[in-house]
Amino acid sequence: MSQKLVRYEIHEKIAVLTLSDPPANAYTHEMMLALDEAILKARFDTEVEVIVVTGDGDKFFCAGADIQMLQEVDPAFKYYFCLHANETLSRLEQTPKLTIAALNGHCVGGGLEIALACDLRWAKEHGGKCGLPEVHLGVLPGTGGTQRLLRLVGRSKALKLMISGDNMNFAAAKEAGLIDDLIDCGVGSGDEGNGGTETQGADHRAGFLDRVLERAQQFVSPQKASKAVGLIKRACVSGSEMAFEPSLAFERELQQQLFQSHDAKEGMLAFNEKRRPEFRGE
Repeated sequence: MSQKLVRYEIHEKIAVLTLSDPPANAYTHEMMLALDEAILKARFDTEVEVIVVTGDGDKFFCAGADIQMLQEVDPAFKYYFCLHANETLSRLEQTPKLTIAALNGHCVGGGLEIALACDLRWAKEHGGKCGLPEVHLGVLPGTGGTQRLLRLVGRSKALKLMISGDNMNFAAAKEAGLIDDLIDCGVGSGDEGNGGTETQGADHRAGFLDRVLERAQQFVSPQKASKAVGLIKRACVSGSEMAFEPSLAFERELQQQLFQSHDAKEGMLAFNEKRRPEFRGE
């Protein structure tokens, strides 16, 4: 397995998973295997409290599946390729740690499907476009895109976005509810998606990732009870797919886990002592 397709780095309790197959970071089965491995590594790493997924370079987060690869393989491979990609993104979605898609550039097709499997999507302002244009290829968004998009923005809006196949800039995507926040890295509006010179692109990407990591620090210990953040995520992700009464039971079980944690005891003690809590993510 070629780990270079997904770089794995740790920055102060934050695992950064970088999709790396320039220029477009389009994914093959090999990249999905590497991403799957990185997700599991971050899941098992007790020092990791937040996971950030981003793309290499300054122009693309991810352009989706490698279309040339899909054209060359047989239908059986296509099926199992999509099945494994679905399993990989479900593992990302179900991991009880906060996940953030840091959209450093264009995020289209399967790239947006990766981002939709994350809990939050933060994009570089004026950094590119996103959308699900699969209809132009005669197919549908087959890595969870149809289901995650409709749950995020509602059926009517999701259907319109997918049957038009139109891409939209990040500002419009934020307006539509696909993106949670735009991060200003000093790139002018005229630079959207162009990337600038190689040096400028590297500076802009570094500046963007630095800002993402800085913001993500609010969700790790000692600032935040990261175990509570992770189980709040689990309650929302899994509970939303259950009937109401079973989801309440699931919530109670997660709460009981937290009641027994160090951070719950510290949080309540600090509240009563009128001081700032020092969480440990435990």
